[in-house]
Amino acid sequence: MEDSGSRSGGPAATEQRADNEAGSGAAKTLSVRTIKVGELGSIVAAGWKDLVSAPRFGLGIGLFYAAGGWLILMLLWLFALPYLAYPMAMGFALVAPFVVTGLYDISRRLERGEPLSWNTLLGSVWDARQRDLRWMALVTAFALVIWLDIAALLFFGFLGLRSLDADLLHDVFTTQTGIIFLGLGHAVGALIAFAVFSISVVSFPLLFDRDVDFVTAMTTSVRVVAANPLPMMIWCALIAVLVVASIALAFTGLIVVLPLLGHSSWHLYRRVVV
Repeated sequence: MEDSGSRSGGPAATEQRADNEAGSGAAKTLSVRTIKVGELGSIVAAGWKDLVSAPRFGLGIGLFYAAGGWLILMLLWLFALPYLAYPMAMGFALVAPFVVTGLYDISRRLERGEPLSWNTLLGSVWDARQRDLRWMALVTAFALVIWLDIAALLFFGFLGLRSLDADLLHDVFTTQTGIIFLGLGHAVGALIAFAVFSISVVSFPLLFDRDVDFVTAMTTSVRVVAANPLPMMIWCALIAVLVVASIALAFTGLIVVLPLLGHSSWHLYRRVVV
């Protein structure tokens, strides 16, 4: 005989509905793991192994990205916007996680032992457009625009509308106004960069790998940072140091640094998100 509580919507049915709702809610919250600082070395080593295993794909994407940096700098110089060159170069890293989407596919295919080709790589990236990856890219691109606006306002406020010449460089590095400008500019840039880092450190590989919405991806990323404050601060600092070094080498360092960080980001995601 059918249970009367279930038939009438009594306590048994209510309990069942509560269990279903709880399970549904849990499905929207991804579990995150904690890692130790020492594990970052093995994560980078795994990224390097992927780069060495498929160098033509990783280095090809890195070269494309570096060429984009050269093109942007030339355009800024052509349109007499040299004051945006440095913030643009630094802010370029904000959109890097979206650019390296193809590297996530390479690492995933290497994990699964699947064949690699440019057709499968580009096809996988093209298919990812149907997910919320595009909205996450819009968020980081918006952050880049905000950072450029702030950088321009700081430049005009401290140094005025000036062209890049020896006198400007002298004022920036030797005067009190220039030193304050550098300090404040880097402080604001660091805050914006860490905020974007917090919402995107695992968001892009997560959105590429799973069918979740971009809000879930961002909140998961923030929870990862909150659960691993020291490792994530070191990871963020490592990215900043490698990007600055690459810029100092006229973007040529990105040819290797970008795929290394892209592959490593995939393994970080796999390590911290259940």
